[in-house]
Amino acid sequence: MRLPSIRRSRRVPLSGRPRTPRRRRLRGPGAALLAAALTVTGLAAAGPLVGPATAAPSGATATAGDVTGFTRSGNTFTVTASSGARARVVIARADIFRLWLSPDGTFADDPAGSDLAVTTDFGSVPATGTDAGPYYRISTGSLSIRVNKSPLRFSVYRADNTTPVWQETRPTSWTGSRTTQYLARGADEQFYGTGLRLGEWALRDKTVPVAVDNKWRENDNASPAPFYMSTNGYGVMRNTWAPGSYGFNAPTTLTHDEKRFDAWYFTGDSPKSVLDAYTDVSGKPFMAPMWGFELGNADCFNASNPDYQGDHNRPRHQHTPDVVGYAADARAADMPSGWFLPNDGYGCGYTAPLKPTVDALRAKGFQTGLWTSTGLGSIADEVGTAGSRAVKTDVAWIGSGYKYAFDGVRQAVDGIEKNSDARRFVWTVDGWAGTQRNAVVWTGDTHGTWDDMRWHVPAITGAGLSGLNYAAGDIDGIFGGSPQTYTRDLQWKAFTPAFMTMSGWGAANPSAGYHDKQPWRFAEPYLSVNRKYLQLKMRLMPYLYTMSRVAHETGVPSTRAMVLEYPDDPVARGNATSGQFMAGDSLLVAPVVSDTTVRDGIYLPAGTWTDYWTGRTYAGPGRLDGYRAPLDTLPLFVKGGGIVPMWPQMNHTGEKPVSTLTYDIHPRGASSFSLYEDDGRTRAHESGAYARQRVDVTAPTSGTGTVTVSVGAPTGSYAGKPASRGYEFTLHVASAPASLTVDGTAVPRLTSKAAYDAAPSGWFFDPADRAGILWAKTGTKTGAFTVSAAGTAVPAAEPLPSSSAPIDRAGWSLAGADSQETAAENGAAARAFDANPATMWHTAWSTGTPAALPHEIRIDLGARYTVDGLGYLPRQDGGVNGRIGAYEVHVSDTPTDWGAPVASGTFADTAAAKTAALSPKTGRYLRLRALTEAGGRGPWTSAAEITLTGRPAAAPTYAAPDR
Repeated sequence: MRLPSIRRSRRVPLSGRPRTPRRRRLRGPGAALLAAALTVTGLAAAGPLVGPATAAPSGATATAGDVTGFTRSGNTFTVTASSGARARVVIARADIFRLWLSPDGTFADDPAGSDLAVTTDFGSVPATGTDAGPYYRISTGSLSIRVNKSPLRFSVYRADNTTPVWQETRPTSWTGSRTTQYLARGADEQFYGTGLRLGEWALRDKTVPVAVDNKWRENDNASPAPFYMSTNGYGVMRNTWAPGSYGFNAPTTLTHDEKRFDAWYFTGDSPKSVLDAYTDVSGKPFMAPMWGFELGNADCFNASNPDYQGDHNRPRHQHTPDVVGYAADARAADMPSGWFLPNDGYGCGYTAPLKPTVDALRAKGFQTGLWTSTGLGSIADEVGTAGSRAVKTDVAWIGSGYKYAFDGVRQAVDGIEKNSDARRFVWTVDGWAGTQRNAVVWTGDTHGTWDDMRWHVPAITGAGLSGLNYAAGDIDGIFGGSPQTYTRDLQWKAFTPAFMTMSGWGAANPSAGYHDKQPWRFAEPYLSVNRKYLQLKMRLMPYLYTMSRVAHETGVPSTRAMVLEYPDDPVARGNATSGQFMAGDSLLVAPVVSDTTVRDGIYLPAGTWTDYWTGRTYAGPGRLDGYRAPLDTLPLFVKGGGIVPMWPQMNHTGEKPVSTLTYDIHPRGASSFSLYEDDGRTRAHESGAYARQRVDVTAPTSGTGTVTVSVGAPTGSYAGKPASRGYEFTLHVASAPASLTVDGTAVPRLTSKAAYDAAPSGWFFDPADRAGILWAKTGTKTGAFTVSAAGTAVPAAEPLPSSSAPIDRAGWSLAGADSQETAAENGAAARAFDANPATMWHTAWSTGTPAALPHEIRIDLGARYTVDGLGYLPRQDGGVNGRIGAYEVHVSDTPTDWGAPVASGTFADTAAAKTAALSPKTGRYLRLRALTEAGGRGPWTSAAEITLTGRPAAAPTYAAPDR
């Protein structure tokens, strides 16, 4: 999306004088800019902009005082306080309750109503209320809620009334415009949530705005949600439309801009169970149509429209039917893709009548959606007559956010579902709690840069920690971009449920082979790599579709932060794993987000992990560095025991019948998978029209034995369900079996892959294919059956180094730098390790004569480590001055006696991240010396980020002096 009539110029990198680094934009002017744009285009009626919770509170701060009364009516407990305030505790389920504090003692003000909490009646709940002396105790089978009497404060414990879940450190307070809750923070408590936050998903020590600003840069919140959860085993949704701010500090401060407190609390024994409870109340993620999992393509194909604000002369984009030519190009390029938005909403519109274009696209396997910046006045005809099936809502209409945007999305859902039998498929940029049941959320107007890609990985992954199963970002952003960034971005987004390209506003002067942001419009090698990953996603459709059904039933997203699968792993809990994710329960994806062919820092949790491309198997937990990742290789691993159903290769849903279903299996111990299938298009699944098939695998955990695959009969029914189908299994094993049987009957061994491909059934073992693949075909089956491979071996797993890991920079401080620029730019040396690549250390240049090389920075690591690796990220603002060329690295226990360097070398003159292996040395202090400037441009040194790897070390011991 973009704001009408607002032009953005391309940034030209400087190569002479040092460039001032990019500064964070202030929120106020950005909101004013959007409001002005809406007014200019006559769309200000969309509603007022509501800013984040930053304004000064009005009036004095007040609290409830002491408890003066405690009564019960059914499962509602009412607390009266000395100030006249009252509180309600409503027990909805043993693990779910609502806490509503009213400063004026009334409960009439309920602005969210049933919009956010759509299910609150779970039947009768056994609960008791007792006077425990200093507090009243409300007990359920899962919880003990304490109501402290003097002053009124709340805390929650497990049913034992001993194990704390959360505790208020002081009474909730309010002013005339703001209410804040204060909670104790555990020593290692971590926090997640707040919606589609554009950055890291582990939030301890961060203050997060829960507010709409439509800026779409790192650390903004594109689709905020007033929800978070904690590793203490609880989550909370504030029942409000008011903006807020959550400070996950000590104490934790949770603020919204309203004079009331109203929250739903959910408890569980894992983050998954908390998400399940949260989405029980706020609604489960919707089930997208199957074509919605395929690549979407958005652009204006009506550029001749006089109202269009873009380029009126774009070839092959003059009238809406021109989109059919692009669809033909995609199919001619053998490129999977599933839907088009052939208008861009900003004066583009579409050429009427729409129906012939929709029909022509459908004939080529594409669905059609429309992108609106003005509303839904014609949606009944667009859906019911023309056959459109998707809506993208944009900021010129819903940019004020909160309830206005929420209702706009709901209108789009109704427009689709009340005028067809189709499922909802709506994209929005201003979501809130509950949006997971209605829409895909996306990250807004972002840029095709490595840096934007870097924070997109945790942003899209982290959205799932608020129950948002469908979270996306335009492939390679909306502005700028390159063939390299496009291809890398498409690779990993192919493993998320919904993804889309957006053409028309990319690079003004694209490089050779880069025409626009449609994947089939690139030159080689990018064309083939794009095809490879789009084809892989189509083959993975039954797996990813099943994972989204899991989300629809449990709230656990398909794109999963590592903490969801490994909640007790201390590394998986934090942002050390924010650059990777689990696609479902079996695939680990580690995107490449810099201009490099080597991926470092891949964390493999406990268990075994097999490289998808090579078959090499590793034993976790540990960190994998030096992974070779040329352009066509996305680091991708399969968990031991993984069962992944796959379709035959096709370019769109329904292009071919699924006459043979493949199960790709990595046998290891006992594992299972429950395949979900339905008609993929209609809402019949809501009435039970679907089928499941369970597959169980048993295998040795190591060594040789029998691998058994038990395939259950499909249960349930839906329109188009096959009466029978063939099955193929690709078993990743290290040796050929002594025999292979189906239901006890021997299956013939075939002598070549060609013979296997030609046979209706049989098996073939290829030791050269990904370290060993056992191919087996059973022929057509209608019911349950069992495949057994006797006398085969599971792959041996090689150990990972478990001692070296990224050193946490939270405890680092600046010990000194010989030169730093602070007068003309924010180039202070501490910016070299602030976890923000947009800032940097730059040596002084604005006044006087610059200091000569060499330059150095000295860092106090805050504790002692054995350091074995250094990472250096050059400046990322487009400037090139100061890139380090020749360097030395020192590690010491004192900041004065450095000794010999532990590494020396020369970094290349590029903006890509660099690494240097160090001779392991133990110390508390690091010294990085820049001996030369990489390009020889002048006596400068700069660094956007410095990182280290190593392991904690004991404090030094000193011998007592002789006496």
